Amino acid sequence: MWDVLRYAERVFEIELNSATDNPLLFESDFVSGGNFHGAPLALALDQLAVAICQLAGISERRTERLLNPSLNEGLPAFLAMQPGLESGLMMAQVTSAALVAEMRVLATPASACSIPTSGNQEDFVSMGMTSALKLTQSVELCRIVVAIEWLTAARGLDLRGDTVVSPRIDAALRAFRLECPAWVEDRALSGIIADATRFLAALDLPSVLSAQEVLQV
Repeated sequence: MWDVLRYAERVFEIELNSATDNPLLFESDFVSGGNFHGAPLALALDQLAVAICQLAGISERRTERLLNPSLNEGLPAFLAMQPGLESGLMMAQVTSAALVAEMRVLATPASACSIPTSGNQEDFVSMGMTSALKLTQSVELCRIVVAIEWLTAARGLDLRGDTVVSPRIDAALRAFRLECPAWVEDRALSGIIADATRFLAALDLPSVLSAQEVLQV
């Protein structure tokens, strides 16, 4: 994921500093130098969509592991207070799985789907805007998937009770609980997921961790 981000950053830096006018005028010289084909941007955007889809898929698998009584190291099934009578976070994982499935569709490369336009003058186009729009949707969906993982992990720690975590995790959990308080009985999850998603959208995690470290000193 980080490699793809670094690659995209480099591509965007090059393209943003590239000349696109045609012809280019250098004092008395005219040079045909149009740079109208956005393939480098489209390819980078498509790669980002694939990478963020993989990130969401990993997050969803961690969520499922925390909810699955066969894998969650003794936590109650679906992190319900009364397993069997309550659903816990079962539907949150279902939501996460559905969003990852949608992201897999959005990860289909638009840059491989050229359709000539303008009387075939634009005989091969990048479809870069479609790549950008798909990526925007994927980022929003991935944020929800990761927010569900935060909800799941936080509830797992609540149910563990006496589990000791690192200062950094403790700082992140405290900040999270200010916006997303713990709950006991089953309740509608849509509002909780929305709160967690807004928390992540506004989160400045380095600041949260730095503040905690200062307090410890």
